[in-house]
Amino acid sequence: MTAERVRRLGELALPGFAIGVAAGVIAGGLSLIAGQPAGWGLASALALGLPLAVFGGMYGVLMGKEIFRPGVFAPAGLYWMVAFPISRLCHETVTSTLVTGSPQLREDLLAFLAFQALISLGFAIGFIWLHERITPRWLMRIQAGNPEARRLLAKYVQHAEILWQGREQRRTARARSKGAS
Repeated sequence: MTAERVRRLGELALPGFAIGVAAGVIAGGLSLIAGQPAGWGLASALALGLPLAVFGGMYGVLMGKEIFRPGVFAPAGLYWMVAFPISRLCHETVTSTLVTGSPQLREDLLAFLAFQALISLGFAIGFIWLHERITPRWLMRIQAGNPEARRLLAKYVQHAEILWQGREQRRTARARSKGAS
């Protein structure tokens, strides 16, 4: 893979990567609010933020490869049903190792992973909502030097046009029904 190709894929990954980092920072802040020592907060931010950033970046690359499409939740939800529990498992393992000196996993690992898969859908909704607000603006900035970004931006524009047309059709139908009354 050429350096140019790596750069273009990195540009596609950046919004999702940034969202993952932000989620880690929030997790670290929440542990501080909960009264944990600053070292634990930092460990939490890094141990959760890094895997979420990697998976978030991969999500952006997969969007560029047209595996995921703007406005479609189910495939992204399934992606995060796997990626979020893995990220939380990394978080639990790394944090316990940094804090206690040895990795400690939950006694019922399957129940832990199943619960994380359930709550991953909430994370997926927030992630996708942020991603679909940040990414188009970013793609507008980088599209001149990145053909994948230009293609993905066209998908976002097409999705926005479909939403706009549906909204206008509903408005027209409401206006007609009010006029007929």
